[in-house]
Amino acid sequence: MATEGAATAVPSSSGVSGLDLVKLTKVFPGGGVAVSDVNLHVDHGEYVVLLGPSGCGKTTTLRMIGGHEFPTSGDILLDGESLVYMQPHKRPTTTVFQHFALFPHRTVLQNVEFGLKMHGVGKEERRKTSLEALEMVGLEQLSDRYPRALSGGQQQRVALARVLVTKPTALLLDEPLGDLDRLLQLRMRVELRNLQRQLGLMFLHVTHNQEEALSMADRIVVMNDARIHQIADPLTIATKPATELVARFMGDNNIIRGKVVEREGTRLVVEDDHGVRVSVQAPGEATSVGEPAMVAVRAAAVEVVENVGGPALNSAECEIVFVEFLGDLVKLHLTVGGERMLAKVPGERYPSFRGREGEKIRISWREDDGQLLHA
Repeated sequence: MATEGAATAVPSSSGVSGLDLVKLTKVFPGGGVAVSDVNLHVDHGEYVVLLGPSGCGKTTTLRMIGGHEFPTSGDILLDGESLVYMQPHKRPTTTVFQHFALFPHRTVLQNVEFGLKMHGVGKEERRKTSLEALEMVGLEQLSDRYPRALSGGQQQRVALARVLVTKPTALLLDEPLGDLDRLLQLRMRVELRNLQRQLGLMFLHVTHNQEEALSMADRIVVMNDARIHQIADPLTIATKPATELVARFMGDNNIIRGKVVEREGTRLVVEDDHGVRVSVQAPGEATSVGEPAMVAVRAAAVEVVENVGGPALNSAECEIVFVEFLGDLVKLHLTVGGERMLAKVPGERYPSFRGREGEKIRISWREDDGQLLHA
């Protein structure tokens, strides 16, 4: 079930302003379910990222909104009007694909003008509008160049200008940064987010990159196996994953799987097969002593205690498997009874951990940093 934090995501009560996906389902010939019963509301001016592994249904969802796939059932409403039977070029939505699909034989300006030309806009008006769009993305001085003379980032901005001239109500971005190198991706994240804020448009952005989603979104929709697992703001997704899948996919979460051995009010104590005991607040949960439970603890919340031995609760004695230096931080890959765990410490501590693979250390964390997971 989809979760807003931990609550079901449903269309807005008015069903008038913004985008509503209502029980949206796509089953391909042969019975493959690509999207199953998806409900989502997106406000105008909101930047929403659909995040998940390959094959989870996020791109198919975007393609149905853009009219490039026809839903098996359900509805797509934009400001209360159904888009399902509307042809793609007549929808107030425009898609920016991962591969920019610029015309190599046309100049930058001609590429941007193309959509307006197809809509019958006159030569002078489409030139004026296209130059304004190029100015918006900072490329007005390159209007006479051909795509082959542009960098990847410049080509991406031309693709954006080409869709912005059509004045869409919603901009759909399918892995828009996937073809760019790492440094260019980082720069384009800032440029794209600033452009969205400047325009005030609704952006729906598909990616499998967790860092990209966290850095850009107002809300993140985590998908897997054709359905939504959680919808929340980036901080909540990163620190309070609702399900095991979200916790594992977002990475750097230690998952302790065991049974409830104590319960006092809203506080549970879960113990795994290796004697690791973790306490967690679980208000509203009906979990009883003896029942299975899973708790996620973020690697960034884990503290390393040099002395072996210590408190048994919210703590574990580990063996260092690998010390991974990443500049501003160090990832300590650990094992507890064969179960992998992870801790993050500041980069300046690397000299004190370098070469210590095979040694024992103790890690600990606060109760507030544990998050009870749903299956």
